[in-house]
Amino acid sequence: MAAREFELEIKNLDVTLAAIEQVLNLPKLMKDAVELEAEASAPDLWDDPEKAQVVTSRLSRVQVVITRVSTIRRRLDDVPILIELAREEGDEKALIDAGQELDDVTKSIRDLEVQTLLSGEYDERDALVTIRSEAGGVEAADWAEMLMRMYLRYCERHHFKVDVLETSYAEEAGIKSTTFRVSTPYAYGTLSVEQGTHRLVRISPFDSQSRRHTSFAGVEVVPVVEQSDHIDIDEKEIRVDVYRSSGPGGQGVNTTDSAVRITHLASGIVVSCQNERSQIQNKATAMAVLQSKLLERRRQEERARIDALKGDNSGSWGNQMRSYVLAPYQMVKDLRTDFEVGNPAGVLDGDIDGFIEAGIKWRKRSEG
Repeated sequence: MAAREFELEIKNLDVTLAAIEQVLNLPKLMKDAVELEAEASAPDLWDDPEKAQVVTSRLSRVQVVITRVSTIRRRLDDVPILIELAREEGDEKALIDAGQELDDVTKSIRDLEVQTLLSGEYDERDALVTIRSEAGGVEAADWAEMLMRMYLRYCERHHFKVDVLETSYAEEAGIKSTTFRVSTPYAYGTLSVEQGTHRLVRISPFDSQSRRHTSFAGVEVVPVVEQSDHIDIDEKEIRVDVYRSSGPGGQGVNTTDSAVRITHLASGIVVSCQNERSQIQNKATAMAVLQSKLLERRRQEERARIDALKGDNSGSWGNQMRSYVLAPYQMVKDLRTDFEVGNPAGVLDGDIDGFIEAGIKWRKRSEG
């Protein structure tokens, strides 16, 4: 096997990282961080909670980006030193370790490069992900739960904070729906490309004759609403129902009617929350979810008007966007990007980075 050309790899990565730093405008980010830190330390900041929310949220995001880029730059600068020391000492294991560090830095730079494509109005925000079982009966409910696990494993792999707000379990197996919040910079921009209908083909474990079944589940991704978005909801426009929280199989996880379901009468949007012990807390969380969904609806309506003016006839993301085939062959294929892999087990265990990267690049091209 030919020896790795470490110097060439490092040179190419240095060029890529320098381009990323230029796109992100690192000097401006650092200047912004200083100004935001000054604003955040003002004694009267919280006299205006709305402004305080904007300032602290923006500061947190800027600091995360600066830290991430600076860390990657430091690691890339350290790799040549590790390689040189390993070669001088003739330490093969140390050279292998340096090569692994270079591989890790390469992946980090590639991930950062993809993130620079996320420039949408809400891309920086946290995301609310809702998964619903669709056509396919008990198969679809089981499929929805498999998708839920896939996304939770993906978030776990990347150390993203996740809060499951509500899960409605199906009677026989699986779930009817679930909603969870993913908290990390650019969560919405990253996960928004997963929105659409996901199709599963497999030999059904629920069919005594072991026949092949097709089932569907829908994934909805919306940005988390911020106080500055001004989504006002009149109490007359909603219906609030309270009920007892429950877990799989109907087991009670709470002995009081603390779970809350809110129906927005004008739009028909229904949201629920049962993860808090207090009915008041659950209602507040459910209202925040409703605001996020109304914000996304408003954004989509504005986009539809623009597309109509442009004569945009592109298909909706709500159509089938990915197929997962477990039988008679093994394959997962994205129908928008044509990205595919032959390892469904890995994908369903959360290895969806390739699909997300391809989706982000596809979205950028579509926005033209």
